[in-house]
Amino acid sequence: MVQPHLIVLDLDGTLLTDEKVISEKTKRTLLQAKEAGHQVMIATGRPYRASKIYYQELGLHTPIVNFNGAFVHHPTNTSWQTIHSPIDLSVVKDVVESINHYEIENLIAEVMDDVYVQYHDQKILDILTMGEPKVTTGILRDYLKDNPTSLLIQASSSNVPLIRQHLADTKAELIDHRRWGDPWEVIEIVRRGMHKAVGLSHVAKDLQIPRERIIAFGDEDNDLEMIEYAGLGVAMGNGIGQLKNIADEITQTNNEDGIANLLIDRLNLK
Repeated sequence: MVQPHLIVLDLDGTLLTDEKVISEKTKRTLLQAKEAGHQVMIATGRPYRASKIYYQELGLHTPIVNFNGAFVHHPTNTSWQTIHSPIDLSVVKDVVESINHYEIENLIAEVMDDVYVQYHDQKILDILTMGEPKVTTGILRDYLKDNPTSLLIQASSSNVPLIRQHLADTKAELIDHRRWGDPWEVIEIVRRGMHKAVGLSHVAKDLQIPRERIIAFGDEDNDLEMIEYAGLGVAMGNGIGQLKNIADEITQTNNEDGIANLLIDRLNLK
């Protein structure tokens, strides 16, 4: 009999197909894993309001890691000790000031479920307003009054590496940053030391599951620490090269039931 494992799922590019749905085979396999006594959880860069639909679809009753570890809570247990580690507002203003000379397409700050967008962009709003947050449009330094959970910098693919290098050279002691390639080029900034492995560690200890029995799946650079932390870190076939290089295993892509195929094999599911 296989001992209980903790299965950790990134959302975009991992659990979700390119159509942003959970395939029938992967859903069926995850439900079988739960029935066999394994725990299933989500660890994503998304806020909870934009991941709740998938949490509920899988019938989860575990804590969830949102904002890449800056917010960890238990949606069905209000007595569970929530972790929320926002960025100090003064740091955000300093970062925004320091990148003024780069070409920026947009700036977005999220204070939990309040979204602040510097320039109105319906494509961005269609994604960020999932879960119906309060949206404020206008210059960030004028409207943002609270410590945000995350700051997003939208820029062209040619400018993203330049901005990230600048942040690494000048703000490394204050913030951590990651790149999104989908659905647009975005640099996500969180408080220094926040990443998915921090949240995962907290949840795993609460569930009393050791690292060697954690199976984590991811595809992007915001999954690096989580894939390294897990006893079995799995990169999706569509994942970035850097993640594949450190992963224990590489499975099929998010469109080819990569999660299901590996779990069926590893956990002796049918």
